[in-house]
Amino acid sequence: MEGKIEKGIAGFYYVHVPQMGVYECKAKGVFRNQNIKPLVGDNVEIEVLDQKNWIGNVISLYPRKNTLIRPAVANIDQALVIFAVTDPLPNLNLLDRFLITMEQQNVDTIICFNKRDLAEETQLIELEACYATCGYPVIFSSNSTLDGMDQVKKVLTGKTTVLAGPSGVGKSSLLNQLNPEAKMEVGEISEKIRRGKHTTRHSELFYIEELGEDTYVFDTPGFTSLYLTELEAEELRDYFVEFQEHTKACQFKGCVHLREPNCGVKKALEEKKISQSRYENYCALYWELYGKKKY
Repeated sequence: MEGKIEKGIAGFYYVHVPQMGVYECKAKGVFRNQNIKPLVGDNVEIEVLDQKNWIGNVISLYPRKNTLIRPAVANIDQALVIFAVTDPLPNLNLLDRFLITMEQQNVDTIICFNKRDLAEETQLIELEACYATCGYPVIFSSNSTLDGMDQVKKVLTGKTTVLAGPSGVGKSSLLNQLNPEAKMEVGEISEKIRRGKHTTRHSELFYIEELGEDTYVFDTPGFTSLYLTELEAEELRDYFVEFQEHTKACQFKGCVHLREPNCGVKKALEEKKISQSRYENYCALYWELYGKKKY
């Protein structure tokens, strides 16, 4: 019997089998012997041990389409990264780190700025302008007014999507709108630091029946930091996609768009063809990676 792992807790794997239900399974010892750990999102074969109590064993894993390290999930088609427009204000450096991480793993990403009902129109315009030249679709949503929910459903339909972003931005509330049976715990914002309190403690996959048989959504623990790995400082420019069309105007081959004269990217920045925020984040990340390489 074939299914997909929805969540894994304390050595138990909960496997959704279409048209049947969810089985609580243990993984066969062969996985441990081969140092293989099943992940949420894995497509697996199970054997049923007790149909009445929905108990089984995972007996084999099918080849993975891809694997993410953070969050630790498998077989995703795309990521929907969610930040709040306000309360808390979006950390765009953190957003850019996430976009780079997804680019490294060839995962398509959609940006969703939630809580639009709490924001000024100027905030929405500034955020849209910041990412308009990057090639990432941008959705503004509200869990309170349901603005943007049709757009969210449209991009999710027929896909396996990982929801990711900091705590307190409305990921779990959004998932409750998509799948009321999820009944995810919703966390309030810390008054002291204006950050969300963690409510999702493990990655979990939800089948969104309303949107069709092939629609699954991962809910993942919120993050407040994200370190770039397996990336050299000189490679960073390749992950800022809006730079690409301007690099041909650079005087020097291998220009990293920092101190070099006659730089096409810096000229585009002056002409407001590139977001000031994105460029500043690029500079900060470049020197972070450069320092890591040095030491």
